[in-house]
This record gives sequence, C-alpha cells and structure tokens, in this order.
Amino acid sequence: MLRRLHPDQPDSFAFTPANQEWAEAQITKYPEGRQASAIIPLLWRAQEQEGWLTRPAIEHVSEMLGMAYIRGLEVATFYFMFQLQPVGSVAHIQVCGTTSCMICGAEDLVAVCKERIANNPHELSADGRFSWEEVECLGACSNAPMAQIGKDYYEDLTTARLNEILDELSDGRVPVPGPQNGRYASEPLGGLTSLTDHESGRT
Repeated sequence: MLRRLHPDQPDSFAFTPANQEWAEAQITKYPEGRQASAIIPLLWRAQEQEGWLTRPAIEHVSEMLGMAYIRGLEVATFYFMFQLQPVGSVAHIQVCGTTSCMICGAEDLVAVCKERIANNPHELSADGRFSWEEVECLGACSNAPMAQIGKDYYEDLTTARLNEILDELSDGRVPVPGPQNGRYASEPLGGLTSLTDHESGRT
C-alpha cells in the first residue's frame, strides 16, 4: 500500500516541555552513535501529542537523532502504526483484515465502520470525531476478529459489540479492552482445559 504524507501540513512542530524531557531521556538509553534507534518511540510520542504524524514532526525527531530526514520518513511510512494524515479526534479504529479475522467476520466490522463513521478508510466522520482503516495482522489471531483503538486491543468482536464500543466512545466513556465475549485472554471458547485447579494468574 502506498503511504504518502498528507498534502496539508502545519508549519512547525515542537514537543511539549514534558514530552521533550521524555524524548531526551529515551535517547540516553542507546549507546553513542546509535541514537537513531530511538526513532520509533519518539515518533510515537509525537503522534500521541498531535493526534497524527506530521512532516514537521518527522523532521524534528530526525534532527534530534542526527538522522537524514529521508531516513525518518522511511520509518514513518513503513509502519502502519503511524498515521500520516488527520484521524478522528475521539478514536481511530484499526480493523484487522488478515486471514483469521477475515474468516471470523472482519468484513462485517468494516461494514459497521462504513455505516457509522465514513464510507472510505482514513476519511473523517462528519463531526470529525472518528476515522477507520483496515490493517494487516495485529497478532491476536486466536481472538479474531479484532480491532485496535489507540493502544488497546478489542478482541472477539461482533458487529453488535463494535456498535456499542462506538457508542461508548462517542459518549466519552472508555470501553474495557481485551476479549469482548467474556473469556479471559486467549483461553479456549469452551473454557480452560488445563491449569484448572488454581487461579492461573487471573487475579
């Protein structure tokens, strides 16, 4: 998939003082000459601050790390975790569309997003509060179908539950992440088949 920077960009970017302090601390975790290794956490923090990853932010982070701008751009355009255009102010829904999720109903989740948010991926809802996209495997195959919202995974989704999650987000509530069908983590749908004689870490 071709990933390009959004045509409308802000003039500049600067970390907030708290985020600047955090970023400088992250850089110290890497040996001298290897500071470029901090690019992913710094780009992620820039995205969290602004809501999406702008060209000035990519350039600012690259400069902090002594990298050529094109190197920072290569990282930002490679990973789907980085949003290169404005997203919903409340939530951006990333629906997994790879094999396990597709077999288990991802297309139905995409249909909900089209109906509730916007007809096209990366398109903002009419009120600008929501956006969505279909992404590659998010690694929760045993809990398919699923979607990622922010840093949280919402697994074992149904269309009814996704609609409820969108309602909760719209009302300013934070839906409880994880499996949405009552099971614990990735245990079998029929319940535990081993380690049944103690709490197995459920506390």
